Amino acid sequence: MNPNMLSFDEAYEKLLGFVRPVREVEEVDTMFAAGRVLAVDQHSTIDQPPMDNSGMDGYALRAVDVPVAGTRLPVSQRIPAGSVGHELAPGTAARIFTGAPLPPGADTVVMQELCEHAGDEVVVNTVPRVGEAVRRMGEDIARGARVLPAGLRLTPQAVALAASVGLARLPVHRRVKVAVFSTGSELVMPGEPLPPGGIYNSNRFMLRGLLAALGCEVEDFGIVPDRLDATREVLRRAAEGHDLILTSGGVSVGEEDHVKPAVEAEGSLDMWKIAMKPGKPLAYGHVHGAAFIGLPGNPVSSFVTFLMMVRPFLLATQGVREVAPAALMLRADFDWPRPDRRREFLRARMNAHGGVELFANQGSAALNSTVWANGLVDIPADTAVARGEPVRFLPYGDLLN
Repeated sequence: MNPNMLSFDEAYEKLLGFVRPVREVEEVDTMFAAGRVLAVDQHSTIDQPPMDNSGMDGYALRAVDVPVAGTRLPVSQRIPAGSVGHELAPGTAARIFTGAPLPPGADTVVMQELCEHAGDEVVVNTVPRVGEAVRRMGEDIARGARVLPAGLRLTPQAVALAASVGLARLPVHRRVKVAVFSTGSELVMPGEPLPPGGIYNSNRFMLRGLLAALGCEVEDFGIVPDRLDATREVLRRAAEGHDLILTSGGVSVGEEDHVKPAVEAEGSLDMWKIAMKPGKPLAYGHVHGAAFIGLPGNPVSSFVTFLMMVRPFLLATQGVREVAPAALMLRADFDWPRPDRRREFLRARMNAHGGVELFANQGSAALNSTVWANGLVDIPADTAVARGEPVRFLPYGDLLN
């Protein structure tokens, strides 16, 4: 490996060390909090369940009143969910429905499938135990218990939990503000005529989509021509009011690659070149107070470096505490006989047989590989893989959310 290149792990730790989490906190309606990052621990305002209630449709009674199967009891009341019954007289039963409060005096519920309704009576065809099918007050969540920790990126189920314990508003970190632009005089927007030597700008669409999925506020500065003065001018404008400047292309060492010298002229470049494939030319620095990350121009390289480097950086900036992606150890249904000196991330698909297959073309311009795949296989540097060996698989389900 080139001694001037950082290993993937070194670069990852160094990049996260540069993170400066946003400090501003705002309160939002819980209805619209999904995808935001919780700023303060949240505690339940109630016991959950808030009262002893029935876990199913059936009959509430005293277990002592049913000494043998086939006992017949008069039905003294009916308690649907949302209503409250009165005290249960000894030797009687109450018709009760799931979620309804247990009437005072009852200590068990017998499911309706074990009973026979007979006029104003019920025949109980089992011998119940005390507490059967009863959900006790506070058995799921006690009043005052922590239900959601600070640093959690709120999922739909998390906001549902908040609502279930009476939390109408939630304190969240403000959204991270990202300025994005592409460099390259050859880039053309879809819908425009494609001149000789031109290519359609796919990275602009991909990066905006990835940033939106992470809940960022995005300002798009478009396509910047391959000129040092133009690149410096856009960097200055992009730094204003943004937490991060994210670019694609121009971070290599070609004569027309102006991003690196522009960043060095306007700020500082703190990291460059990582031993990962695809994605070696990835740069990190600062421009007038804003963080800067420069991605490679090749679409697949840009996609992979975003998922593996930019995603955790942005999540940590948002205040998320656990930023590493989920990983599965799965069987390799492929051979990878030629190890690389860099850590490789291969476009792969988990199949129906519990194994992982590779897309045939692993080139850094094969954008169709990212659509065919449902995750990445993480191959350590200098490692060959034989069919049947376990490999580390990173599913898109975690990487793209």
